[in-house]
Amino acid sequence: MTIQRMDNVGIVVADMDAAIAYFVELGLELEGRTEVKGQVADRCTGLDGVHCDIAMLRTPDGHSRLELSSYRTPAPITPAQRNQPHNILGTHRVMFAVDDIEDTVARLRPHGGELVGEMARFEDSYLLCYVRGPEGIIVGLAEQLT
Repeated sequence: MTIQRMDNVGIVVADMDAAIAYFVELGLELEGRTEVKGQVADRCTGLDGVHCDIAMLRTPDGHSRLELSSYRTPAPITPAQRNQPHNILGTHRVMFAVDDIEDTVARLRPHGGELVGEMARFEDSYLLCYVRGPEGIIVGLAEQLT
């Protein structure tokens, strides 16, 4: 048996509105918001007393989704180091293809986006960078050059 598709990537955030604004500015479309709680949520997450706000965003092509979750209960756990380096085990980034990487970075800055390193050219194929946004989330951006 094989998987059918990747349904979504989930990210836990403290400030749902700021995270939504950031990803909408990036170009994702808000599909909707809801809240989840109860036995199914508890069983699925392995937590007790889950009450969580959810926002689902999709890429313009409709093939990929990002699920933002903001826990009311149990209280979210803040890592000791908020802006962790890229090489921390278990954390990485979400990568998006963009038309104009410099314009995208400029539009994300007012929403808290800042370059992790710098823009880098991969051969003659891509211009790449990592941008850290709300909640310390690292977003990779790739502009195809050829």
